[in-house]
Amino acid sequence: MLTSHRILERYWHDDRYDIRQVKIWYLDRGAPDDRSVASGGNIHLEPYYLNIQTPTGEKAIPYHRILIITYYDAVVFENLKVKGLSSLITGNARDICGCERKDG
Repeated sequence: MLTSHRILERYWHDDRYDIRQVKIWYLDRGAPDDRSVASGGNIHLEPYYLNIQTPTGEKAIPYHRILIITYYDAVVFENLKVKGLSSLITGNARDICGCERKDG
């Protein structure tokens, strides 16, 4: 089984993938429902955490806080602790880059 970090490394370092199509839902204490989502263009990978560019600056998110990773809206990673939650949060999470998900 691939870890969230290894999955993201593949998307960031393999030219066959478009990082702009990656979205990461993560545990964000204090946000609505304690979760947020960031798009690939606003994310920088570090060895132990993600750096996410927000309107108020950068935010460091440890990899263990990642809940779901999607690529072209298909779930490619789901944290085992939240198994089954992906269908609920992918349509309801707040996108911190200001690009709220629009269905349909």
